[in-house]
Amino acid sequence: MRPADALVALVESYNPRCDSALIRDAYEYGRAMHEGQYRSSGEPYFSHPVEVATILTEQRLDDATIVTALLHDTIEDTKSTYAEVAGRFGDEVAQLVDGVTKLTNLELSSVETKQAENFRKLLMAMSKDLRVLLVKLADRLHNMRTIRSLPIEKQKRKARETMDIFAPLAGRMGMQSMREELEDISFRILNPEARNSIMRRFLTLRSETGDLIPQITEDIKKALAGAGVEAEVLGREKRPYSIWRKMEEKKEGFNRLSDIYGFRIITGSERDCYLALGAVHQRWNAVPGRFKDYISQPKSNGYRSIHTTVSGRSAKRVEIQIRTREMHEVAESGVAAHWSYRNGERFENPFAVDPFRWLSSLAERFEASDNPNDFLEHVKLEMFTDQVFCFTPKGEVIKLPRGATPIDFAYAIHTRIGHSCVGAKVDGQRVPLWTRLRNGQSVEIIRAEGQRPQPVWEEIAVTGRAKSAIRRSLREEHRAAHIRLGREIARVAMEKVGKKATDKALDTAAKLLALGSRDDLLALLGAAELRGQEVVRVLYPELLRDAQEAEEGEEEAASRPVIGLESGQASHPAPCCNPLPGERIVGITFRGHGVVVHAIDCTQLAEVEDQPERWVDLRWADGPYRTEHLARVELTLANDAGVLGRICTLIGEHNANIVDLAFTDRKPDFYRMVIDLNVRDVEHLLHVQTALEADSDVAEVHRFRDASRHPDS
Repeated sequence: MRPADALVALVESYNPRCDSALIRDAYEYGRAMHEGQYRSSGEPYFSHPVEVATILTEQRLDDATIVTALLHDTIEDTKSTYAEVAGRFGDEVAQLVDGVTKLTNLELSSVETKQAENFRKLLMAMSKDLRVLLVKLADRLHNMRTIRSLPIEKQKRKARETMDIFAPLAGRMGMQSMREELEDISFRILNPEARNSIMRRFLTLRSETGDLIPQITEDIKKALAGAGVEAEVLGREKRPYSIWRKMEEKKEGFNRLSDIYGFRIITGSERDCYLALGAVHQRWNAVPGRFKDYISQPKSNGYRSIHTTVSGRSAKRVEIQIRTREMHEVAESGVAAHWSYRNGERFENPFAVDPFRWLSSLAERFEASDNPNDFLEHVKLEMFTDQVFCFTPKGEVIKLPRGATPIDFAYAIHTRIGHSCVGAKVDGQRVPLWTRLRNGQSVEIIRAEGQRPQPVWEEIAVTGRAKSAIRRSLREEHRAAHIRLGREIARVAMEKVGKKATDKALDTAAKLLALGSRDDLLALLGAAELRGQEVVRVLYPELLRDAQEAEEGEEEAASRPVIGLESGQASHPAPCCNPLPGERIVGITFRGHGVVVHAIDCTQLAEVEDQPERWVDLRWADGPYRTEHLARVELTLANDAGVLGRICTLIGEHNANIVDLAFTDRKPDFYRMVIDLNVRDVEHLLHVQTALEADSDVAEVHRFRDASRHPDS
């Protein structure tokens, strides 16, 4: 039989009315276009599109999808054009081939921001015609099956991309068999030692107990026959990656896992599913907490099945899935069931969900998201997680990923309810907001007007929807505080050159700095991402230069209160310790830098301990000094709205000027920052520190000395 005839025969086996001439024509056209091209393995390139088409026949897909599989690389890799494909095979096929080409050109494993944008493009392409994704998934599956011919680094890159994007997408589309194979091949590449370890344990188990699968299968068939249930029973060992993931999640050893073996009971009706469940539970002891009814509460991708785990033969725990034939087809093929054929007729599977509902929901959420990485995180969470079903007090069902909390529940109902959440009751009992919800629980959200999301909520939430809403609210609150602080920083910076920080001046500075608005400028100032001097520089460069010269003159004048210098000898404070009047000091001579003044306890002095000739005995002179001496303090603050602004106000009330500030560490509940202050002397600094320590939102404050800054820098 000719290769083209073999492919046509596969299609005719489920669709006798297929357009066999069209498929043969596509086969010959694709073969001709790829003539002379070879894969990394040395095989003729056209063998790849043929295998992709063969994979899709297992999903019983329509003629257009099979033809697209045969031609999916022609526009990209051969002299073929869109117009030529459209003219010969029709617009539908040409649009599908073009869609697959565009997906192929997306670098989904690139850096995060680009990855997020490209993932959005992938979703947009999928939303036009989901068959584009089905061809791409089959293309990726065959490439993974034949990946050994590639260099090892390229294998790892493709495996990571498959594990991050394509395997979860196949799972979200309900194509479980394809997802498991993609994951297992990727696992073999990314962690071969772990996979080999699991395979060795399987061999050991078989040698000890024999092949349990046919024995347990026979036991299940007898139990079903005794209950009068006609059903097909299928048994298998779980794939190594599935077992390894469970071991990691549950922190259990191989021998303690309950689902090394998996069995499926395929019945003729939904009624028989529950009869089969009763027969299984009568025959064996059910394992508590391992029962899930996805028939009465289907997963969002259309998956329906009853899951139970029992203690079977030789006390081995086995997982059993019970479902009808139609449910089984959706479980294996997922959304592909929308285009499947049976005996030449398009088969409308009653359990197949509308795949475009999820895609349209994602598109709406992307439009609402102001951060593409938040969107990507949300999509990955949705693709990876299993679901739990909880109820509102009115009996409405809320679907959430496994591990979700009352905060996720609140945001799933409405963003407004999430924002105003202050507590929750689960099955009538008050519980902490970090409580993990379980299937079937009733959840009541306790609300309070005026409540706003707390930073720690982001750590508690699991769903992308909740995390995104919390981040957006916190950003808005922080932005308001940063704008207020930024206005004060701008005022101080402008006053130094004798100008006022008017709205017009700030608008002009924002325009010169290519920022969107005056508020954007102030927010950056308040967040320490822009310095006041930079704003002055773009508006008044000449005035800034004069101010800096005057400041240098003040620095020179500042050296006068230091006693112990020779005539004409210049000095300046060491940046590592920033000594203040009232502290004991010592000078170290540097060629070209005069004398650098250190606090006597500065750690940098150890570097010149063996050079006594460079040491100069200094002390502060009595009398009034210049009011501005630089000091640095490090603060650990509560990450709450308004705290930073209040702390800056407190510093101003103690007649200390903020010169600069920088965040050194940000956490959901606290952040750490370094503030540069101008103070009179060490006593003035101690007063400021005491006031800061007394504030309830300040966890820690201390003098900051940067040992990494060299004294001559």
